[in-house]
Amino acid sequence: MRIMLACQAGMSTSLVVMKMKDAAKAQGKDYKIWAVDQEMIESELGNFDVLLLGPQVRHIMRKVNKIVGDKAPVAVIDPVSYGRCDGAAVLRQAEKLYEEKKGE
Repeated sequence: MRIMLACQAGMSTSLVVMKMKDAAKAQGKDYKIWAVDQEMIESELGNFDVLLLGPQVRHIMRKVNKIVGDKAPVAVIDPVSYGRCDGAAVLRQAEKLYEEKKGE
C-alpha cells in the first residue's frame, strides 16, 4: 500500500511518517509512506492508495476531495493519534480507509 500524508509544509508529519514506517516494519508490512506539502497533492495523483491530511490542514478537505475524486480515500488524521505521534494508530486508520475503498 502507498500512504501519502499531506500537511502545511510536509515537515510536521515527518515524525508521524517515521513512526508509521516503524509500525509497518514491525508488522512485516512493506508499505511506502511519505509526506508532502499540501500543494503537491495534485501532482502526486496516482502515486498513492490512501491520502491522510494533517489535522492542521483539515480546512482543505473539501478542496482535496474534489482533486482526488474517487482515485483514493482521503481523511484527516485522528488529532489524538497525530499529537501522540502514534504511528501504529495512524497506520490502522490508513489500512481501514483502504479496505473500505476496496470493499465498495
